[in-house]
Amino acid sequence: MGFLRNARNIETKKRQYGEQYHCWHLGYRKVVGAKYFNLGSSDGTDNPSPVDDDGHGTHTSSTAAGVHVKDASLYGIGKGTARGGVPSARIAMYKVCWTDGCSDMDLLAAFDDAIADGVDLISVSIGGTSRELFEDPISIGAFHAMKKGILTSCSAGNDGPYTSTVENVAPWIMTVAATGIDRQFVTGVNLGNGKKISGIAINTFSPKKKMYPLTSGTLAANISGDSYGNASSCDSWTLSKDKVKGKIVYCLGSSGQDYTIKKLDGAGTIMALDQDTDIAYLTLIPGTYSFPKDSKMIEQYINSTKNPQAVIQKTTTVNISAPFVASFSSRGPQSINLNILKPDIAAPGLDILAGYSKLATISGDPTDKRYNVFNIISGTSMACPHAVAAAAYVKSFHPDWSPAAVKSALMTTATPMKIKEVDAELGSGSGQIDPTKAVHPGLVYDIPMTSYIRFLCKEGYNSTTIGLLVGGKRKFDCTKFKPALGTDGLNYPTMHTQLKSASSSISATFYRTVTNVGYGVSEYKSKVTSPRGLSVTVVPETLKFIRLHEKMSFKVMVKGGLMGNGTQVLSALLEWSDSKHFVRSHIVIYRPLP
Repeated sequence: MGFLRNARNIETKKRQYGEQYHCWHLGYRKVVGAKYFNLGSSDGTDNPSPVDDDGHGTHTSSTAAGVHVKDASLYGIGKGTARGGVPSARIAMYKVCWTDGCSDMDLLAAFDDAIADGVDLISVSIGGTSRELFEDPISIGAFHAMKKGILTSCSAGNDGPYTSTVENVAPWIMTVAATGIDRQFVTGVNLGNGKKISGIAINTFSPKKKMYPLTSGTLAANISGDSYGNASSCDSWTLSKDKVKGKIVYCLGSSGQDYTIKKLDGAGTIMALDQDTDIAYLTLIPGTYSFPKDSKMIEQYINSTKNPQAVIQKTTTVNISAPFVASFSSRGPQSINLNILKPDIAAPGLDILAGYSKLATISGDPTDKRYNVFNIISGTSMACPHAVAAAAYVKSFHPDWSPAAVKSALMTTATPMKIKEVDAELGSGSGQIDPTKAVHPGLVYDIPMTSYIRFLCKEGYNSTTIGLLVGGKRKFDCTKFKPALGTDGLNYPTMHTQLKSASSSISATFYRTVTNVGYGVSEYKSKVTSPRGLSVTVVPETLKFIRLHEKMSFKVMVKGGLMGNGTQVLSALLEWSDSKHFVRSHIVIYRPLP
């Protein structure tokens, strides 16, 4: 997504799955342009146009820049006033993904066009396995955007909660993790014995009866035994239609059994989760996912009576504590640049209600008859436009700030997770975005292009690989650049290192320079919060500025012994404050497992 600035009125350009031209929830004349790129391979089944026949692009773009819409909901679920992060923005779409994926060629072509159009920001809710920076089209495109003063925001990936899964890790990219908000969608089940359970799902269907016959995959098995699979899990072809028709079916596991039960004319399905989850998936028929604590009770009830019954209620909402990192959000550490912490920041990405294309069913299933202008979806794709909207808000106040300065402002003013997992900042980076605080960060960590070149030289890149990334005819000779200092060699808002082995002691030095963007005359004092076993020294401890835009440098030395007792992550916090601004930098040490 890019932003074309016009005073305080900002326009957005989004590179994603495309945009339906006339989306009332986006606003009149909101979409000012749309292009598509299919220079790469295509299987020929796609519609060769920028129109959004998938819904993903409409959802992400309306999240970033949709206008106010009262009583927005998905069939009454999540009802309220919806609006994008920057409602005054306009959007142009660059469709680069097709049935067979998103080719490097199409991605780079879209970047070229967005940059040529003079956008201010680009949002990319696309990911893939991390590659070397000079081989990754998003890394290359984002570098070229950075050279033109354009910040690129990218989704961190949906392979959590496993560590070392984060994507889009180039240091000139703002990598966004997904968090949950203080609303959860629950779908209850009333059993015939009077007991009630609270499952998790998005069920748009209201029951037409007080009770329905209830069975299980085991009891509804196809006794011919001609099919492969597990009947208790309601695998395809394992169930008898006569035993399923008109009944709610209880299935072990959560592998999309609602599709199977729908084909057999079942009335609904209860899918038993193997472990707790925070994701409310949309069901194709009346359905819910039961938590492990309730599943045994359901099974016992089914087997305790000749005529078990149940009814699945329409989804409602409950308040929960937030923010927290969504379970699916990819975690660090990254594997490309071992001393750069990724993701950078976190934003809402769990169960997000936003605009949707009426060219696609809300489930994506062609047998589904439900079409709606809103949908509820989860993913770091949904978090990315929240963050780029926050960046646009900051840039509207500071149009002359560099991409690194805007990103720094968002990172150093972010809110720590209210619910903190053991992987800590490996999941959330600097924390949850706070756009209003980011407008007045006090200090920023700026990074010019030459600093990125020095960083690349330190990382072992040479003239050829740097040339592949930077482009153009200029040859970059690392011997002619001042060596990058410190463990990471970059003026990054966070400080991070991965130990070489599980038996390594901790020793890292970080050199940083901050620019005063607060008040002309100001004095910032440092404060370190550090866990036992981790020593953090800041030199100097006080920074005294006499004018606006003045730069001052400091050094951070981090030392510690062996990280024992299975500890993989140690997190400290450096905070600079002049009593009005609080500039936070997370310090994260990661130890690999033996």
